Amino acid sequence: MTRSACSPAPIADPLIEFARCARRDRIVVAGSKSRGLVFELNRNGYHRVATTANCGLPDGQFDAALVDWHEHSVKALATTLDWLVHFLTPSGVVVVRIDSREHGASRDLALLLDGLHFHIEAGTRREHDIVVAARRRDRARTALAA
Repeated sequence: MTRSACSPAPIADPLIEFARCARRDRIVVAGSKSRGLVFELNRNGYHRVATTANCGLPDGQFDAALVDWHEHSVKALATTLDWLVHFLTPSGVVVVRIDSREHGASRDLALLLDGLHFHIEAGTRREHDIVVAARRRDRARTALAA
C-alpha cells in the first residue's frame, strides 16, 4: 500500500515502536489527535485501544499510554500525565510525542517524567518532534503495593 504525497505520516508508528506493544496489549491514547490514533492503531491490528474519553476509572488496567501532545505545551501535559499514569499497570510504559520547537521541551519533559517517578528508557528527536518512552522507576515496589 502506498501513501499519497498529501496524506500525513502515521502518528502511531513512532509511538508503537517506542512502546514495544504487542497487539494483545491494552493501550490508552491521549492528545488532540487521539481519535485518529485509535483508528490508525485498529487498522494495524491493535484492537484493545481506548481514549481518555472512554477508558473508565483508573485501575492500572493498561499496558501502554500513548500521548500525542504535539499541539500543546509541556506544562499543559503535566496535568494529563499526572492523571493518566494511574491507568497503567506497574510495568506499563508511557510514550509521549511533543513538539521539539518549543524552547526547553525535552528538558521540561524529562523533569516532568522524573517528578512522576518514571525514567526515560528511549527517546529520539525528529524534525519537528521528540518521542520518549518511560517506565516507573521502581516497578517491583509498585507491583507489591497494588
